[in-house]
Amino acid sequence: MRALRAQVRSYYSRKIERHGSTPLGVDWPNAVSQHLRFVQLLKICDFTKPFSLTDFGCGYGALLEFLAMRHADCPVTYRGIDISPAMVAAARRRWSDRPDDATFVVGSRCPDVTDYVLTSGTFNVRLGRPVAEWKRYVETILTDMQRKSRIGFAANFMLPHDQGRTEQALYRTRPQPWVDFCRKQLGCEVELLTDYGLREFTLLVRCPRTPLSPKAAVRRPSRPSRR
Repeated sequence: MRALRAQVRSYYSRKIERHGSTPLGVDWPNAVSQHLRFVQLLKICDFTKPFSLTDFGCGYGALLEFLAMRHADCPVTYRGIDISPAMVAAARRRWSDRPDDATFVVGSRCPDVTDYVLTSGTFNVRLGRPVAEWKRYVETILTDMQRKSRIGFAANFMLPHDQGRTEQALYRTRPQPWVDFCRKQLGCEVELLTDYGLREFTLLVRCPRTPLSPKAAVRRPSRPSRR
């Protein structure tokens, strides 16, 4: 995975350096579609009480801005992580006046256990890597998200074209393989969201309240008690 991660890191670093802290800087065409994705992903969260959240592939922190705009009445402890040092540097500059409830780190795995983990667009750009290799990469990230979320996690994927054509640079998939992975391999409950105006789908994945059976493919670690 080292070469793959290096390619992803380089790709997104070039994007933010070219376009700055804008949707184009994280490879989205505009803020409208970016915000529509956030609406779907955040349906996993319970905004009736404070919670902690990891934004995996956080870019320049656009999700933090959206939370402040749409959910300012709910305290959220935000943790942003991105594989690109240039992205994290941009996020830290943009949010330098935030208190300790918002932090950004460089990495390819969630650093801490939080109530929720979200990722938007992380699985879309496979940069010509073999599909089988990219699937293993996605499985690694989803497994890490499950292990590091107390309550649940959410992710989005692009749907295939009707004509069945593929693009070397992109990863498109039907929902069922990833619904099955989250249910059978991760032992979670899965809600599938589609038909929200974009050619993609979102998975809302709720973690089991009890440890998985020893026969499960992925074991959940013990979790610290909530503060």
